[in-house]
Amino acid sequence: MKILVPVKRVLDANVAVRVRPDGSGVELANLKMSMNPFDEIAVEEAIKLKEAGIASEVIAVSIGPVQAADTLRSALAMGADTAILVKTDIAVEPLAVAKILKVLVERQSPDLVIMGKQAIDDDANQTAQMLSALLGWPQAMFASQVTIDGGKATVTREVDGGLETLEMPLPAVISTDLRLNTPRYASLPNVMKAKKKPLEEIEADSLGVSLAPQLKVLNTAEPPARKPGSTVGSVAELVEKLKTEARVL
Repeated sequence: MKILVPVKRVLDANVAVRVRPDGSGVELANLKMSMNPFDEIAVEEAIKLKEAGIASEVIAVSIGPVQAADTLRSALAMGADTAILVKTDIAVEPLAVAKILKVLVERQSPDLVIMGKQAIDDDANQTAQMLSALLGWPQAMFASQVTIDGGKATVTREVDGGLETLEMPLPAVISTDLRLNTPRYASLPNVMKAKKKPLEEIEADSLGVSLAPQLKVLNTAEPPARKPGSTVGSVAELVEKLKTEARVL
């Protein structure tokens, strides 16, 4: 079984986000970039399926600038077998990403696509669902447990009321949630080995997918600063403040 895992290069989760002075977006220059945390979980799950003898090959895919090759090398160091970089300097929206992934799925013929449920930069949570619709494949989103057996996938997913278990035939699209697993750290020997693993580069324009943006960011602003707390002298004063200032009573 072959598994395709899309990964995205995003601002590192431990870096403080700063909005550009002109409000056009988030400042990325000279800041640490890393693999999207939800995609790390997807890579880990694909590698676990390979280690269990269920999968034979794990292919990591990224869409972005040349620097996204570093993100793919991280996936290779974790245990992915090969990688594909679709090069573009344009910020690609979820629908265009799904269309590009559809082309790659048709070329690579994987039995399963595992991807993070969302990227921490735009929090769109759209690409997996769109890819499933474009391919006509069954989908299971927000997976907290995945079992593959006999050409079928059994997925436990988190919903508002608790847990829901789905069974679907392969090929399929699965998106990963936080509680699915804990991604491994790549060892130094594996990091060195990753440099020798195949990484194919493809120009995005060659795939026949329009990357023209359909959305326009009008403004980006930081959330309002939290007001400092205050002390009260009595229960009556606390109740009054909860009524008049906090307005929760």
